[in-house]
Amino acid sequence: MKPQILLVGGGGHCKALIDVIESGGYYAIAGIIDRPELVGEKLLGYDVIGCDDDLASLVSRYPNAIVGVGQVRTPDLRKKLFALLESAGYVIPSIVSPRAYVSPHASIGPGSVVMHDALVNADVRVGANCIINTKALIEHDCRVGDHCHISTGAILNGATVVGNGTFVGSNALSKEGTKIADGSFIKAGSIVT
Repeated sequence: MKPQILLVGGGGHCKALIDVIESGGYYAIAGIIDRPELVGEKLLGYDVIGCDDDLASLVSRYPNAIVGVGQVRTPDLRKKLFALLESAGYVIPSIVSPRAYVSPHASIGPGSVVMHDALVNADVRVGANCIINTKALIEHDCRVGDHCHISTGAILNGATVVGNGTFVGSNALSKEGTKIADGSFIKAGSIVT
């Protein structure tokens, strides 16, 4: 029997996360944690079984959980939910789509998700609670800090360093060896040097 996992936050990113988890087959989705007024509703066939206040009581029954909220402007909500899961004692696994490639010489931190068709090459380090979104490319020797979102089709060329809490927009491109400061917001289609 597959271990069960809770998804904390039910929006568009949660739907994409459901698809990755279903296609990977490593976890069974136990339910969604969302706002109190949504308890009892469904998201892609999965029940909203509780709200943030229920997390402490659910950990004994469902020890695995992951943040299902996306990140565009700020990582604050993802950081808050990740800290809540940590303090409640959840196991927060990394999730990798079976359609992604992660080098055996790379590392993916807890709570990070590598979506469909993303590529993470040799000697890459991805921190905790990150989103490596669909078709993103992270080349050799890159370092991605905690709580980052590397958006769809973004390319981080070799040895790029991305600071904590950074958002890299769709189809953005970094020059090799670029250093991006903590909390940066890189617009879609930008070239970062």
